[in-house]
Amino acid sequence: MSSRARTRFSSDRQLSARMLVTMFLLGLLYVGFIAVLLALLRSWALVIVIAAGLLVVQYWYSDKIALFAMHGRLVTPEQQPHLHGILDRLCAAADMPKPGLALSNLDLPNAFAAGRNPNHAVLCVTSGLVRRLDDDELEGVLAHELSHIAHRDVAVITIASFLGVLAGLVARFAFYSTLLGGRGRQSNPAFLAVVSALVVVSVAVYTASFLLIRTLSRYRELAADRAGAMLTGRPTHLASALLKLDSAAARIPVRDLRTAQAFNAFFITPAQGSRKGGLSLLLSTHPSLQQRLDQLGELATRLGDEGRSAD
Repeated sequence: MSSRARTRFSSDRQLSARMLVTMFLLGLLYVGFIAVLLALLRSWALVIVIAAGLLVVQYWYSDKIALFAMHGRLVTPEQQPHLHGILDRLCAAADMPKPGLALSNLDLPNAFAAGRNPNHAVLCVTSGLVRRLDDDELEGVLAHELSHIAHRDVAVITIASFLGVLAGLVARFAFYSTLLGGRGRQSNPAFLAVVSALVVVSVAVYTASFLLIRTLSRYRELAADRAGAMLTGRPTHLASALLKLDSAAARIPVRDLRTAQAFNAFFITPAQGSRKGGLSLLLSTHPSLQQRLDQLGELATRLGDEGRSAD
């Protein structure tokens, strides 16, 4: 089978356009950043080689890294026949390859998809999510995650994150080179000026890439909600699941939430629960819960979904 697996998930032109615009803007930042490195450093190649190596590892092994970090393990149809049954039906409806199915024993109710393309993907759910949701809600969540896989969202976010990783490495490289450079370097005005410029530029580039990726991430969550709801034909089931997950997050210990927040961009809902708006929403990987519910409500009206209300 070709790497571009066919699927019945309709192409989302707005999502594709936003991905292209984000990648283009990040590319401009990358070119400018490299130009600054060339002007200020002579040993920048090592930083880029390290960052490129991280990108390759992150791209090719993102599914294994995510499962390891979230204590997930692949499960067979014999071990989880119910979950596999739901996933089989959705993949048949979407006409797409079935991803690996993993289960994490975390009580934090959540789900995520990882992998570089539909033929090399894994979908992971936590035991906390399975315990709290009914079959219809589970179907809505799994359909949402399958949409991420079909649209290659994880691969795009991984590549887009490369610039931020590179900027962070350069900032650390400059900082530690000052600390470990001895008194000669620390008292050299020219050297300190170069290091200061590197840190300022790196922080600026990291901030710009951070905000661009957050903007793309929020839109892709709305796109996955929409595509998943269209696949099942029951937007109210996904809306009900989102309400339960948001409510459950408020009862999870803060320590567990902080541990999982590094994977917010992959989760169906952020580990810290819904954001109200303002600056917190600008920095969030997800749109507000109300915005997601409003979109699903409009879809339910359009599709004539008379299922369970999300209110």
